[in-house]
Amino acid sequence: MRKIGITETVLRDAQQSLIATRMPYSDFENILSDINKAGYYSIECWGGATFDTCLRYLNEDPWERLRKIRKACPDTKLQMLLRGQNLLGYKPYPDDVVEKFVELAIKNGIDILRIFDALNDPRNLEVAVKATKKFGGIASGTICFTISPVHTLEKYVELGNQLRDMGCDTICIKDMSGIMGPQEAYDLVKALKENVKLPIAIHTHCTTGVAPLTLLKSIEAGADIIDCAISSMSGGTSQYSTETMVYSLRQLGYDIDVDDAMTKKIADHFVPVQKKGLESGLLDPYVMGTKTDALLYQVPGGMLSNLIAQLKQQNALDKFDAALAEIPAVKADLGHPPLVTPTSQICGVQAVMNVLAGERYKLVSNEVRSYLRGEYGRAPGVVNPDVIKKVLGDVVPSTDRFADRLAPAFEATKKELGAKAQSEEDVMSYLVFPQLAEKYFEYRKNPAAAEAAAKAEAEKKAVAVKYSVRRAD
Repeated sequence: MRKIGITETVLRDAQQSLIATRMPYSDFENILSDINKAGYYSIECWGGATFDTCLRYLNEDPWERLRKIRKACPDTKLQMLLRGQNLLGYKPYPDDVVEKFVELAIKNGIDILRIFDALNDPRNLEVAVKATKKFGGIASGTICFTISPVHTLEKYVELGNQLRDMGCDTICIKDMSGIMGPQEAYDLVKALKENVKLPIAIHTHCTTGVAPLTLLKSIEAGADIIDCAISSMSGGTSQYSTETMVYSLRQLGYDIDVDDAMTKKIADHFVPVQKKGLESGLLDPYVMGTKTDALLYQVPGGMLSNLIAQLKQQNALDKFDAALAEIPAVKADLGHPPLVTPTSQICGVQAVMNVLAGERYKLVSNEVRSYLRGEYGRAPGVVNPDVIKKVLGDVVPSTDRFADRLAPAFEATKKELGAKAQSEEDVMSYLVFPQLAEKYFEYRKNPAAAEAAAKAEAEKKAVAVKYSVRRAD
């Protein structure tokens, strides 16, 4: 019987996909010991948007959250998602900052770093992979899956070989939009197993409804690890149900270490968390449905909700279908980047701007300008030269590795912060999210005063919105 490992995503991607990563530590503190005993291959609990939202919305230190999870889960590997050279932010950081971040992540409790780049540019992965190996972590090199004329089986295998040669221990196929069909999954896993010869992890979403078929065919082709979410936080834009997958795979003769009694307790624990999300509006029933349009538009769940929010702000929700249809056109113009942070936001925002302006690239975001200049990395395909000309004029896009232009920043920032930073982790928080870190440092110093100020600011904004609505009427 072949053994299949299960990565539980409820503490990171499941809650990120369903409730915008707003789950405070207190919501899962009491179930951590059971998650630790459940027999998972790993617990995905950090990285992605968790770092940002801890500081922005939850008044939590993300490093302290990680340390507490580590203490409560001593027997299971802890896993994080890292955006390569972009770390947990939306721009490239200097190499010394990337290496230091990886060192601190492992020091504070992370075992597995799943490292991806939105453009699948290996130059943006290498520093993080080497640092992971240097500091004793498990490097899971990631292939972001998308469908385009330039994303061929041969290209994916080529990237898999590059990841192996960098020193990656495993390869993850990251299907952030739930668009990888069962045959595509089978063919890709089989090709990677035959050529790259590393353990393969599969990450997909239920957005389009094909996830269980994709997972099953991946396993049949030789995949070793699959990402699942406990049933009460599964489905929709989240991952497929842990318990259902375990039940099905056991019937088919696979060996799974997961303890059913523990997963029952874990599922029961998160029922009120899901209910709280529904009552607060954080969990919009819309994201729980099956959206087969994503098979055409390749839009991840988080990008879809951002698109709706953007159009609502502009009083232009009637332009939703037009904006959705514009996304594949922008994606093609930009050289077919996979739609994952930050390229999903770059393409989505530009699609909305094109539709609202009534002219393509009349208005252009700063991020698109940076992308066209080559600052995010090498586009997978050819970028539309007419768009480059319209946006950049006579500026010639760079083909070098942008991070090579960045001066080391960790020690200088540490010196600049002085006593404001109580630790190297504080310095790193500031480097990645300076304004949010400053706000958190103030909160930590005087929680009551910070909360009162935040409440006053929220009330002020509410009055302003009410007044503007009244004026608009």
